[in-house]
Amino acid sequence: MNWLIDFFGDPANWSGPDGIPTRLLEHLEFSVLSLLLAMLIALPLGLWIGHTGKGALFVVLSANAARALPTLGLLVLIVLLMGVGTIIPVLIPLVALAIPPILVNTYEGIRGVDPDLRAAAYGMGLRGGQVLGRVLVPVALPLILLGLRIAAIQVVSTAAVAAYVGLGGFGRYVIDGLATKDFPRTFGGAVLVALLALVVQLGFGLVERFSVSPGVRQRQPIH
Repeated sequence: MNWLIDFFGDPANWSGPDGIPTRLLEHLEFSVLSLLLAMLIALPLGLWIGHTGKGALFVVLSANAARALPTLGLLVLIVLLMGVGTIIPVLIPLVALAIPPILVNTYEGIRGVDPDLRAAAYGMGLRGGQVLGRVLVPVALPLILLGLRIAAIQVVSTAAVAAYVGLGGFGRYVIDGLATKDFPRTFGGAVLVALLALVVQLGFGLVERFSVSPGVRQRQPIH
């Protein structure tokens, strides 16, 4: 507890380029960009595969392959190939980390919709895209949001690896603290990462509560 008081009670940690607000913005930049890129790739792919049933094997194989990738090892490899100076080497492993939960949950959510509900939508005269957008996505929304939540928490928790290649974010406190044996700094950085992950968890909980219809929520309780 004294380490936390030392870290958070030090005014120097709340201003300047090494202050908590600046490091928070850097950490959010890595995390938000990575999550958006992963969503652009995985959401349309998961919707299409879940709706058409084509390429299901691709989902399983690609998700398993991406999960097997060591984030830090991939980061080091990309830095060796591309060098440092931009945030691209950090974004690539974080995007690879975020894609599997989004892709798999979106695919499973769409695929798991009651076939009778799907048939009824077609019977009402809706076409493929309309069935997907008006019927399948609302019913599958709890699972889709669960995938996004898992991906966001994983990205926020892992974005600290940016500090290994000289970039900022909360990982800077952890790496610098370990290098200088400044344990309050190391502990404070770890706590900040955990708090940000908790905020993300709570934020997605609110999004789920207000975006998922009560009827769907009762049938598919969100974990």
